[in-house]
Amino acid sequence: MDSPFTAAQFRVLPGVPKAIRMFNDLGLPVIIVSNQPGIAKGHFEATLLPEFERLLNAASQSPGAHIDATYYCLHHPDAVVANLRKRCTCRKPGIGTLMRAARDLKLALSDSYMVGDGLTDIEAGSRAGCRTIFVGRWKCEHCQFIRPRGLRPTFVAKNLIEAARLIQQDFQPNTRAISRPSLEHAFQSCC
Repeated sequence: MDSPFTAAQFRVLPGVPKAIRMFNDLGLPVIIVSNQPGIAKGHFEATLLPEFERLLNAASQSPGAHIDATYYCLHHPDAVVANLRKRCTCRKPGIGTLMRAARDLKLALSDSYMVGDGLTDIEAGSRAGCRTIFVGRWKCEHCQFIRPRGLRPTFVAKNLIEAARLIQQDFQPNTRAISRPSLEHAFQSCC
């Protein structure tokens, strides 16, 4: 499944609201940048996106977390919805949505983190000059994808909470040279 097609399918993973609150406490803007091919492929209407946002915001209220902005790319090169069928710069690994967020919120992408569970997230973040965190289990086939592109995530985290802790550690003044055991361990066997 590309993405949830109904509000009933939408789930906020455990720890996500707490991780968002950790980013908030660091003073980092929390911005969602998401490809939504389900709309272009005719699986659901764009009117469902606000409901997804409402569900995420409702889940985030308990720990007092908030999201500063959300940017979607609705395009897909194989779209069945004619006006959304195109190759664009906003669809990750393109950096159009990241550039727009940086412009709108006056952010320096070189001081930003791109956190994602897809290789297109890492590629987009790297191309935009962000520090990148791959969330999930790093696999050898990922190396086959990124090696030809000269990419490597800054960090690898098993979940968003671990990513938030890595950012907390990395974000501290004068600690950019922290040891990166998560990254080195992930790459030992395959890269």
